[in-house]
Amino acid sequence: MARIPLGRDAGFNPTVFYGAIAIIIALLGFALVNADGAEELFLSLQRMASINFGWLLILTVNILLGTSVFIAVSKLGDIRLGGPDAKPEFSRTAWFAMLFSAGMGIGLLFYGVAEPIMHFGNPPTTHFSHAGATDAMSIAGNAQHAMGLTYLHWGLHAWAIYAMIALGLAYVSFNRGTTLSIGAFLHQVWPRLPRIVVDLVDILAIVATVCGVATSLGFGAAQINAGLTNLFGTQDSFMAKAVIIALVTGLATMSVALGLERGIKILSEGNMALAVGLALFVVIAGPTVFLLDSFIQNLGYYIQRFVYLSTWTESYTAETWQLDWTIFYYAWWISWSPFVGIFIARISYGRTVREFVTGTLLVPTLFTFVWMTVFGDS
Repeated sequence: MARIPLGRDAGFNPTVFYGAIAIIIALLGFALVNADGAEELFLSLQRMASINFGWLLILTVNILLGTSVFIAVSKLGDIRLGGPDAKPEFSRTAWFAMLFSAGMGIGLLFYGVAEPIMHFGNPPTTHFSHAGATDAMSIAGNAQHAMGLTYLHWGLHAWAIYAMIALGLAYVSFNRGTTLSIGAFLHQVWPRLPRIVVDLVDILAIVATVCGVATSLGFGAAQINAGLTNLFGTQDSFMAKAVIIALVTGLATMSVALGLERGIKILSEGNMALAVGLALFVVIAGPTVFLLDSFIQNLGYYIQRFVYLSTWTESYTAETWQLDWTIFYYAWWISWSPFVGIFIARISYGRTVREFVTGTLLVPTLFTFVWMTVFGDS
């Protein structure tokens, strides 16, 4: 197999490496020394940013989605990542499996059930103040809107963030010969940007990635621990979660060390096979016709309300529901985007820009919608 060119400028950057390590150690040290104070400070910072800049986050994500669609349908979509003669390194099946596994993962297992149920039980009040509505109508409306909000959070907007970051990285790396980094992309777009600014952006990308992965790993460890406690009566403790985190991190490290072909590719395909098998079992053993009906209706609801849901900001209500859900999700996806973007870019050599954007946006989104319907509606 031909070697995939990954840039001519690869090398150790001490400013980025030690700067990121210093910030991460400082955050960890603060959390370990004063856990309660750290929690209070981080929550207040998150709240302040969400309240004052949530509108900007929603606007930005919509711009990313619109830009990705424009690129795919324009002549820019004919560009091939790696040059006119570049050939894809992986089959479409393997590519789709790795796209899905990199972008979502354990979150789907928990939120596939939890999010629709939580939205159903606690919907934004602004949407369901129908005068004269019967209890049955209110229940049906809450259920339908719960699925629509779930689709919003896990659908096209999330994957547009990944697609645009990954596309920029893939193009400058494979077609311009730079490294796979956010800083290298910025340097290509703005060549006169001071080096210290480029390094600071790379430092921020690394710190954001670590924090984003830590969020997912923490949620995942809590889910696994709760499942083991429920099934086998094991202890629900900090030490149990620490052991789970160590085991999961060890498996992830092994897959990375084995490389794309022997590690991540096999792990992703196995992950996809297990996910499809579990979903098929629930569909066949569960309310099959109801789930098929629900998928069509949920998809229609999402399409009909797409513009409204995408631009909803709670501006006419004094609620904070969106801060805890939509804004949190968008920030979470953005924190993951350097890591996921670099990975998606790395596995997409040889694809056309149109194929890249279409595959990254539509295939994982449709699979996620099916998954959320199967588990949420069940």
